[in-house]
Amino acid sequence: MKQINLKINGIAINVDEGMTVLEAAKKLNIRIPTLCYHKDLCTAGNCRVCVVEQVGRDRLVASCATPAQEGMEILTNSLQVRNSRKHIIELLLSEHNADCTKCYKNGNCELQNLASEYKITNPDFIDLVPYKNYAYDDLSPSIIKDDSKCIRCQRCVRTCAEIQHLSALCVAHKGHEMKISTFAEKPLQEVVCATCGQCVIHCPTGALTEKNYIEEVWDAIADKDKHVVVQTAPAVRVGLGEEFGIEKNDGRVTGQMVAALRRLGFDAVLDTDFTADLTIMEEGTELLTRLKKALVENDKDVQLPLFTSCSPGWIKFVEHTHPDRLKNLSTCKSPQQMFGALAKTYYAEKRKINPENIVSVSIMPCTAKKFEADRPEMRDSGYKDVDYVLTTRELAIMIKQAGIEFSRLDEEKYDRLMGESTGAAVIFGATGGVMEAALRTAYELVTGREIPFEHLDITPVRGFDGIKEASLTIEDALPDWDFLNGVTLNCAIAHGLDNAHHLLKRMDSGEASYHFVEFMACPGGCLGGGGQPIPTSPEIRKKRMKAIYAEDGDMPLRKSHENPEIIDVYREFLGEPLSEKSHHLLHTHYKARERY
Repeated sequence: MKQINLKINGIAINVDEGMTVLEAAKKLNIRIPTLCYHKDLCTAGNCRVCVVEQVGRDRLVASCATPAQEGMEILTNSLQVRNSRKHIIELLLSEHNADCTKCYKNGNCELQNLASEYKITNPDFIDLVPYKNYAYDDLSPSIIKDDSKCIRCQRCVRTCAEIQHLSALCVAHKGHEMKISTFAEKPLQEVVCATCGQCVIHCPTGALTEKNYIEEVWDAIADKDKHVVVQTAPAVRVGLGEEFGIEKNDGRVTGQMVAALRRLGFDAVLDTDFTADLTIMEEGTELLTRLKKALVENDKDVQLPLFTSCSPGWIKFVEHTHPDRLKNLSTCKSPQQMFGALAKTYYAEKRKINPENIVSVSIMPCTAKKFEADRPEMRDSGYKDVDYVLTTRELAIMIKQAGIEFSRLDEEKYDRLMGESTGAAVIFGATGGVMEAALRTAYELVTGREIPFEHLDITPVRGFDGIKEASLTIEDALPDWDFLNGVTLNCAIAHGLDNAHHLLKRMDSGEASYHFVEFMACPGGCLGGGGQPIPTSPEIRKKRMKAIYAEDGDMPLRKSHENPEIIDVYREFLGEPLSEKSHHLLHTHYKARERY
């Protein structure tokens, strides 16, 4: 590749052709502040915070959108640059509501950080902006949109279009009246929003935040008549440490998280991984049942491929944009909702607690889980299965509010009864994890042959490729499954709804054909969810994925069907996968929604 020679602040550097000035400066460890720029998104150059001086030109240029050129001389810290940058930040602040008490960015408001860095205390332009009747939308159970904090950088618009293929958010009007809006200015609750929260983690100012349920959970914990159980998703344990400056998210963070939850006052600290293992048993059996009906009984009503149903953002995407594919969705509830249903039935029965007095709280990496818990379909226990959903960020806030020094905590273990899990459940948090966990169990159930511990890593389904494929040929199946002998099961994985859309298009056109497909709404899967610590980036997601697979590798049990508590729950309560009781509590249906 052709090399470009230039100077930045008098330092000579050569970079690959096509690299921007911003990227070249990073190679020299020179930080140029940005706001509208994000590694996940296309370059827009909207905010101009990243301006630099090009020697010999009479104007400043946006470093994020300016390609490095041969012989170019750049100044990133000249008097002209500093003054211009300060005025740009002041102009942005003039449009940003100064009341930051409602901002749940937890120290990650990029505009606030820049204002502090440039020591802006009394913005020159703050009184020049006429009063606006800002919209405040808190009707969604997942996301709050506060236009008073919006600086119109359009990161959220690009996120929703480029990563999620939805465009629920768009630019409306022009000039000083321009704003970020929705179709016909409807509430987020009524438009084609997946509630995934990718807009939240890409918003630099807190104009978009998760709906907060911290006080409701504190009130439940304080109520002596309530038994408050908490479940934690696999991706939470590889993100929570970031909120406390812990660089290495490993198994120790999991134990410290459990200890912190006990100190917060929860009556039982349990694990969503338990019902992730349960999901594999139910969904795997559902897949094998569909295959048998299609291949042996020639049932034309059976819909293949089977689509996973763990990601509520993906489910809502299908409901809005591909309702013709609803029959392909697994009827299994997500692990969160399976847990909620069992917490107020199986757990209540075993612990001899009136389910009316149980408050079920879940800690999730996902804002869509808040919407999912609020769905009317999720009340099969006779109550609201999951009462409150908190994000990883909200849990960190509670820990800080309680004055707990997280990094100093000793490790503790989950409570027994819905607290035991396997490595297969841990990897649910990564894209490809559900597929890998399912293949580990399905192979052994069909063939009766155990996969050696050291061969449990199924590498074709791992990694960050937007769409991945894997095939498994069945040989020497057990008698009940002999119709699968010689059958090659074709599987696919997609993460991020734009990738999901393109994979669906390939299937619709006949270009690709599969038996089983895993979909996750967020980049990287749940570990990149909208409720995870901010900031996020490809590098951060890679670290989280590495931590997830490391924890899986360290688990004594790595296959869902080997979880002793899963064996117990079937023997004592559910009977068998896809039993009548399982169908009632652990399965559901979905519905077509308008596409606004």
